[in-house]
Amino acid sequence: MEPIISAAELADVLDGTAILDVRYQQGGPPGREAYAEGHLPGARYVDLDADLAGRPGPNGRHPLPDPGDFAAAMRRAGVDRDRDVVVYDDWNGWGAARAWWLLRWAGHERVRVLDGGLAAWKAAGEPLSTEEPAPGGGDFTAAPGAMPTLDADQAAGLARRGVLLDARAGERYRGETEPIDAVAGHIPGALNAPTTANVAADGRLLAPADLSARFGALGAHSGAEVGVYCGSGVSAAHEILALASAGIPASLYVGSWSAWISDPARPVATGDTPDRAARSDG
Repeated sequence: MEPIISAAELADVLDGTAILDVRYQQGGPPGREAYAEGHLPGARYVDLDADLAGRPGPNGRHPLPDPGDFAAAMRRAGVDRDRDVVVYDDWNGWGAARAWWLLRWAGHERVRVLDGGLAAWKAAGEPLSTEEPAPGGGDFTAAPGAMPTLDADQAAGLARRGVLLDARAGERYRGETEPIDAVAGHIPGALNAPTTANVAADGRLLAPADLSARFGALGAHSGAEVGVYCGSGVSAAHEILALASAGIPASLYVGSWSAWISDPARPVATGDTPDRAARSDG
């Protein structure tokens, strides 16, 4: 199944699809209030921090949720194992991609992201609703492990032998600024590939051929070993979505930078060149 769906395609199958509204903005308030003001008909709200992540700590700001807790949240959202699911948000696709990736990781095979999110739905002239469906009685159960993940040691090894992409903005990768985490820089050997470059001005993913060319220039192709990280495993999920659209499988370092720097013995690199200015605080 393709990882994205257009607004026109979704409109044709809306009634038979579980719709999840995953409004999330980095550093912003939860999106429930915006959801209440208008959402896709039949959509149920999913809170990224509460439903799509575990407690922050040494494993990062958005570690994997407990599989049982995640499955329960998805059942409340009306998710069935054999029913199509479409996820969307109203920012830059990061929240929707996190939900897509987690459902795929937990074994759901029929999940797609609304390309362009809520803005694309509105631009297509499709209706919104303020009616909130009752919590659903879905039958989804989690079978974790269907999407590959990396821990810190595996990410470090991949940066040396394969392709490890850092999906954050260039200034964070280079260590010029770090607005969220305590240490600036990147994993030595990682290549910078900001998630924002995967989308057009209207928020839709670039065409698969364009994405393939972009990632190919970084050495990421269908035959390569590819991994992705970001600050906390959210925007990196969107990068994996873009890679999947281009036919390139990739592993996610879920803890990402926020988990990497939890151990001061791990090396940190700065600058444009992947291995330049590597240092160890240990």
